[in-house]
Parts: sequence; C-alpha cells; structure tokens
Amino acid sequence: MIDADIRIEDPRWGSEAELETLVADALRAAQAELSSASCHHRDQLSGDAHLSGEVAILLTNDAAQRILNRDHRAIDKSTNVLSFPAGNTPLPPGIPRPLGDLSLAYETVAREAQESGAGICAHLQHLIIHGLLHLLGYNHEKDAEALIMEATETRALARLGIADPYSAQQV
Repeated sequence: MIDADIRIEDPRWGSEAELETLVADALRAAQAELSSASCHHRDQLSGDAHLSGEVAILLTNDAAQRILNRDHRAIDKSTNVLSFPAGNTPLPPGIPRPLGDLSLAYETVAREAQESGAGICAHLQHLIIHGLLHLLGYNHEKDAEALIMEATETRALARLGIADPYSAQQV
C-alpha cells in the first residue's frame, strides 16, 4: 500500500478531507495499475517492494514552487508538480519505505485544469499519479520512456473514470 502524508500550504486547494480522499484514490489507482503492469515493465520498477511505502505531498502555490524549482533544478519558474525521490536507504523491518516527496503549485495546476477542461480534481489526480511514477523511476525524457509512462498514467486514470489527458496532448 502507498500512503500519503499531505501538507496543505495554500488553502485554495480545499478541504483536508476532500484532498485526502482525492490523493488516496489516485495512489490506489496507480498502485493497482503498477501491480498489474509490473510483470510487463520490470525495467521501470525494481520489483514489488516499490509498490508500497509513503509519499509526502506538499500542496503549495506558484511562489513556493518557483523557489523549489530554482533551488533544486536551476529553473527559475513555477511548474505543476515536482518529484523528489527518496533513494534506497535500507530500513529496519516494519518501517514504511519513503518513496519521496511531491510538490504541487495551485495556480499552475488550476490554470492547466481550466485550459484542458479536465477539472482541478481530475488534473490533481493525474499529477499525483505522474509524480508518483517519477518517484518510482519512470521518466519521459526519451520518446520510448514517455510512451510507457503516459500509457501507465492513462490506464491508472481510467481506473478513476478520468479521460486520457494525452489524447489531445493537453498536458
């Protein structure tokens, strides 16, 4: 199971209870998809151990996201989601494995949701799944990697009843 520790820095994200539900549903959909696909994409996942753990999620704003992006990626602008993988430090038995941190910027996510017509909740769930895949080693730097990552996202989103965000290349 993948659990989330959610920190809401910007109240525009909405109620904690609603966000916890949206995030949990997105993580469950991603985990279900990864569990069914992991035997087919062992090059993306390093075994089933990666299908459980904890993710820290920061729901912030463009100003804070810009600082994180500048300080960690040397890109001086905001972005929708940032992923910071935790690494593979050995842990004692029974301790949940930290998968890493995700940070999402409200204004950017809201703008993209409006532009795509997806709705902010659906777009947030897409970006949670996208970010989680990055934490698990997926990437979209090369065309072949992007196809695998996008297909995995699309199948996970379908589990939530969310349309393929890549069908019209809206993201």
